[in-house]
Formats: sequence, C-alpha cells, structure tokens
Amino acid sequence: MQFGIFTVGDIGADPLTGRTPGEAERLRSIVRLARHADELGLDVFALGEHHNPPFVPSSPPAILGHIAAVTSRIVLSTAVTLITTNDPVRIAEDFATVQHLADGRLDLMLGRGNTVPVYPWFGREIRDGVALALENYALLHRLWRSDVVDWEGRFRTALQGFTSTPRPLDGVPPFVWHGAIRTPEIAEQAAHYGNGYFANHILAPNLHFRPLVDFYRKRWAHHGHGRPDQAIVGLGGHAFVARRSQDAYAAFRPYFENHVLFRGTRLEDYADRTPLSVGSPQEVVDKTLTFQDGFGDYQRQLWALDSLGVPEGAVLEQVELLATEVVPVLRREMAARRAPGVPEAPTHASLVRATYGDAPPRDPRPRPNRGDNLTGDAPYLDSDTTTPTRYPAA
Repeated sequence: MQFGIFTVGDIGADPLTGRTPGEAERLRSIVRLARHADELGLDVFALGEHHNPPFVPSSPPAILGHIAAVTSRIVLSTAVTLITTNDPVRIAEDFATVQHLADGRLDLMLGRGNTVPVYPWFGREIRDGVALALENYALLHRLWRSDVVDWEGRFRTALQGFTSTPRPLDGVPPFVWHGAIRTPEIAEQAAHYGNGYFANHILAPNLHFRPLVDFYRKRWAHHGHGRPDQAIVGLGGHAFVARRSQDAYAAFRPYFENHVLFRGTRLEDYADRTPLSVGSPQEVVDKTLTFQDGFGDYQRQLWALDSLGVPEGAVLEQVELLATEVVPVLRREMAARRAPGVPEAPTHASLVRATYGDAPPRDPRPRPNRGDNLTGDAPYLDSDTTTPTRYPAA
C-alpha cells in the first residue's frame, strides 16, 4: 500500500493574515513540501496541472524534474496530466525524460481535467473530451512501446516513421493511472489496458465514486488481468490533522469556511458526510479505514494538505503527523485486513522484474545519424526491424 500527498498548486489568501503568496514563493513551497514528504518516508508525491490563476503548476514535467533532483526515494506522479489538451508526443517525451532523471521514480496519472476553458486555450473542443482522452492515450501507449510509430487518427497530424526520445528507462514505460470521477469510458480504458484507476475521493458524498470503481474492477477481470479485487485502485482525499481533534477543527475552520467553495458550510457537517478527514491522528486513521471498507482493498491513498490558503508551516506539520502517526498505523491495519492475492501498487522495479525476470533490462543505444535527421527502420542497435517504416513524401 502506498501513501502520499498531492497538490494542485493553488494560491490562496490566508484568512488570518490576509496575505497571498506570490507564484515564485508557491513554487518553492511545492518543492519543500515534496522534499519533506521524501525525508519523512511517504511513498508518493503527486502534482496537478492547471493553466490559469490561482494555480501555478502549468508545467509538471519541469517541476517534477527539479523535485527528482532534490529527493531520493519518493515516487513522483501527476494528479493529473491533461491527456485531452496535451500532445501525446510531448507527454511521451517529457515524462520519459523525467523518468530517467528520477531513476524510475515516476508514474503518470491521466485525466480530462475540470476546467472547461482549457480546451479552446489549446485548440480543442470540450465536446470531444472523451474521444480525445481515448485516442490520445492509445497513441501514448504505442509511443512508449514501439521504437518506430506510424499513426493516423482524428485529432492530430499523422505520424510517419516517428521515434519518441528518449525511450522509457529500461524499456519499461511509467505506470499509468487513469483519473476519473464521472466517466465510465475512462474506467473502461483503464481496465482494457490493465492500468490503474484513480478516483479523487473529494468534493462528493462518502463512497460517491464506488460505482465507477466497481465497474472498473469488473471490466479489469473481463479483460483477463486477474480477479476484480486485484485491480489497481487509488483514492484521493483531503485531510487536516492535529494532535487533538478540537485543535484540528479550530485551526482548519477559517481556511475551510472562508473558502469560496465552502462558504456557508459548517466544517463538522461537511467532514461527517464527505471523505474530508479532520481531527486527531486516530480519527484520520479511522476515516481512512472506512475507505477500505467501502471500496475494497486498494493500492494508493493520497491526501491534499496544502490547498485553501493553509500556510506552508502548517502544511509541513501536517506532513509530519501523517508520516509519523497516521501512515504507520494505516500500514499495519490495512495490511492485516488485506485479502490474499491482492497486489501492491506497481513500481518501476516491479515492472522491470515482470518484463525481464533475471535478465538485464534494455539499454537503448541509438544508431549513428544518417545525415538526414530521420531514424530509419531501426533507430536503435536493438530495434525490431520487422515492421517497415513509411516516410512523408518530399
């Protein structure tokens, strides 16, 4: 079981001081948050993607590449990468690069996002959202698994004889989670490919997303990947923890009840009827165990800690309490409840073992440049030459 934190990188005014951080300060704060999580032994740090204020993570590959350089063990992820408005070629190359820089400590969460205007900002139509998600991932899947790709689809210019560089580390692509909270087509896509399914278990009533998780599990089994309870599921969450319950509610209340999303909502009522976890470490443990009861065994639990204008110092305290007093208990309790045969979340090391066994992994070595900057049928010394390559006419 993996435990970690995610951020959408929003900037908000502190209702206690009225101060709003600048973008540079917020970016540095995200890096410090990731380093703190790494130092304290959390498993995952995930970063969202947004292209409008008040959010700063418009370029997750750049931020994660920097975080990779200042951390040592934590798995880096996105939460989410917009598969609809990003070019799959750009995704393939950017995140394979980060995967190398992170020495394999990278996976990818793909989703459609929830900002309607982002589609026209990048020349897309929101009515094509599902079709874009399906087609773009089909291409990304190919790009990471074939040295030379010919491709023709609906939404981008054709590819002829194209090689995405660098190739994935050890010839093994980053593990992919498909994030969705309302779209069965995306759950089906995750099941079809044998990928993970992530339900961002926030901003909705308790267990609201269970039907989609159950659908994904059934389709996972239908596609021959294993039993339904062996499907790879992740859940998001939102938490505010203090050593005493009353201190947690008192400290979090001004940030929650003054935020535009929750104004007029009583914190206790919202925490009672949604997955929001507020209270002592034991209360957060107890709330999280209800997720396992409701959704079944799952592989990844992420919490958002740094939204709604909560200042960095308080966020770092949250990370420490989660890492030292919440997560160790959850590891023991959830492992004891876990059904036999339920797998752990895939990692780069486990995927390499599954691909190669005891044999050495692939280390792609390019052939010399032919003088025309085209790769040819076999761009690497060990490329498969059985598929002929077409090139565009001059």
